[in-house]
Amino acid sequence: MGYLIQSECDNRMAAVRKILEEKNLDLALVYYDEFNIANGWYLTGWCPQFEIGSVLIPRKGAPLLLGGPESEPFAKQDSTVKETRNFPVFMVPDEEYPAATIIDFPQLFEELNKNLGSVKRIGFVGGDRMPYACHKGITDGFVGAEIVDITNEYLNLRYHKSSWEIEQIRAAFKLADYSYQAMKDAIKVGNTKIQVAAAGEYAARSRSASGFGFTAIVGSGIRGNAVVPTATTKVMQDGELVMIGIAPKVNGYAGVVGDALPVNGTYSKKQIECMKYLREAYCLTKDMLKVGLTGREIDAPARAYFKKHGFENYLVCPFVHTIGLNEAECPFFGPNSNDVLVPGMTVCIDVSFFGHPEFNGVRIETGYEITDKGAVPFSPEMDKLHTDLDNF
Repeated sequence: MGYLIQSECDNRMAAVRKILEEKNLDLALVYYDEFNIANGWYLTGWCPQFEIGSVLIPRKGAPLLLGGPESEPFAKQDSTVKETRNFPVFMVPDEEYPAATIIDFPQLFEELNKNLGSVKRIGFVGGDRMPYACHKGITDGFVGAEIVDITNEYLNLRYHKSSWEIEQIRAAFKLADYSYQAMKDAIKVGNTKIQVAAAGEYAARSRSASGFGFTAIVGSGIRGNAVVPTATTKVMQDGELVMIGIAPKVNGYAGVVGDALPVNGTYSKKQIECMKYLREAYCLTKDMLKVGLTGREIDAPARAYFKKHGFENYLVCPFVHTIGLNEAECPFFGPNSNDVLVPGMTVCIDVSFFGHPEFNGVRIETGYEITDKGAVPFSPEMDKLHTDLDNF
């Protein structure tokens, strides 16, 4: 059983076809792989293991899933697009599938011209992410067709979430709450960081998480400066502050939580000072989650606050980003962003600094649905925690 309901798939296919109509394109090719999973998942609710591929959406007619033969049976079970074609450039290199039907792009082009009429203009999504051999195979195979990049137009479809998408994201944040408590309980003197990550992952997986937006973050001391440090077998020590983060998914959509917690259960005076800097900046940013503001406007107050306290050289990431099929995806509302916050967006406040000579690296994070009436927290518990300037 796949993760994407058919009505969502139908609506998204219709939106892509509207782009094709507006730009006078005959079809779209949407590239995906296990790293660039979201664009393909948006249309299919599916991504292969080991292999890569594309979704082909004609202006009129049934879509095709272009990939490799190893994932073909998986696709026919879980993808909303069931009709498949297999190509060498999408397969595991040097692996053989003698019983599979494998074609090349000139053959596909011939088939499309026969079924759709003359194919003259093709919209590409994610062509800049394709391996060279894939890109060359497609462009050489579609001889005489004009390739038009429509990545930005396609991504814009993903900026604005449907009620069904928001329901999945809210459920994923609920799993993140469970993971947070499990990780917090596992942070003890003598435990390893892998134990902390395992506790959070189990809390989500045991409650039916479909995956994770990133590998669990667990880092203390100077390892916090790695920005996204994965867990190790290092034993946690008394007096350390541990940065944690986890992003469970529900039906492919991510929730997230980020915090920094004391190993011995009690923040020291200096650790409280550190966390207050984060929470002050967090509150300043939350106050700017207003419909109609641009990224540069949203980012400015917390950035000015950090600059006032000498943190400007330790700021690596913007304070607000979108969340959806990826834990962090565009638009990113950073200091140079002109993207505008509108109802239907789902965003995270992600306040952090890294490389500080005294505090090292720390982060706090949770998410919000943007509505006409304001920002609604996906996790009321984490919203309350990150905006509390007195309770440590």
